[in-house]
Amino acid sequence: MVKITRITTQKKNKNRYNIFLDRGQGESYGFSVDEDILVKYRLQKSMELEESTINALIQQDTIHKSYTLAINFLSYRMRSEQEIREYLERKEVDEEHAEEVVRLLYKERLLDDQEFANSFVRTKVNTASKGPLLIKKDLIQKGVSALTADEALNYFSFDKQVEKAKKFAEKKMNSDRKKSQRQQIQNVQQTLMQKGFTGDVIQEVISQLPKENNGKEEWEAVVFQGEKLLRKYERKSEGYELKQKLKTGLYRKGFAFDNIERFIDEYVKTE
Repeated sequence: MVKITRITTQKKNKNRYNIFLDRGQGESYGFSVDEDILVKYRLQKSMELEESTINALIQQDTIHKSYTLAINFLSYRMRSEQEIREYLERKEVDEEHAEEVVRLLYKERLLDDQEFANSFVRTKVNTASKGPLLIKKDLIQKGVSALTADEALNYFSFDKQVEKAKKFAEKKMNSDRKKSQRQQIQNVQQTLMQKGFTGDVIQEVISQLPKENNGKEEWEAVVFQGEKLLRKYERKSEGYELKQKLKTGLYRKGFAFDNIERFIDEYVKTE
């Protein structure tokens, strides 16, 4: 049997204690434990321990330290099980101990992938510009199952998606007001797809946008884009060739033929 001769508080960590032992050859440092372990096992001076008990205490303390690491990691925000496992791996926690830590976290209801996914979706809906497809992708990358992600995305209803997507669409169209109506719509569709919105949501948003640009705004856009093309082409082309290049360029930008012809008539000099 091994006897505990002294228990001292660590200078740098008041919640940890050094245990000194006598194995029949005088006192020497044995091991250290967290305060929770000390209290749980009622360790005190003169207590006699088996070597197997000492090894078990050391293992329990190691698990407790890993558990404390996980708790600290969780203190900043909710985490998925995969995030916890990856964090413990980075901290070089043994796989066996990591497994025990995860088990304890589930037992204490500090780990729940469904609750994590629910919270993640609510946060993204309120703070981010992502649609459901990108949010689901993010969740799967964090180790959440597709089924769990889909369940959480029920919070992001069709109406909420349309509302959010429409705000992006209106902002995008405002920034593209010097482009043709057709190109504005195309850009909106592309932007919403990139943000992870589904086709049905995009079509609903498009249906709610103005069908035709204001005539004055469309003409101003033709002039703006046409003058840019004119500066680009007039150095190397003239006459019929210049007009054809302008027609092709403006048509590709989505402008109607009547506005294109009007621009050429008003802005291209004829010999």
